[in-house]
Amino acid sequence: MNKKQDNKDEADRTVRNIKRATRRKFNAEEKIRIVLAGLRGEESVAELCRQEGIHQNLYYRWSRDFLEAGKKRLSGDTQREASTCEVTDMRKESTQLKEILAETMLENRLLKKSVIAGGEDCI
Repeated sequence: MNKKQDNKDEADRTVRNIKRATRRKFNAEEKIRIVLAGLRGEESVAELCRQEGIHQNLYYRWSRDFLEAGKKRLSGDTQREASTCEVTDMRKESTQLKEILAETMLENRLLKKSVIAGGEDCI
């Protein structure tokens, strides 16, 4: 009985791995297309889901996410996805880059002046 159960468990794992590997992944454009088709109401959500090969729960989750994102955008909620730490790090890096640029520009001006001054002496 134990060996039979082990074989069944192994078969179940294999099936799960195959399903996981062959699972269809939808990009954002496909999700939007499917949600908009459902919102148009030309066909039932059940029929649309059957045609697209997705579960109705997945369609309703995408629909909810789509509408929530639209609601946030229309209400002017454009909060950044970056965390405070990331913003702080980016500001530090920006300051450092500005300082390096200023030093490089100063060196460039000094070099230009020395070349011009050196050229005038030769004339």
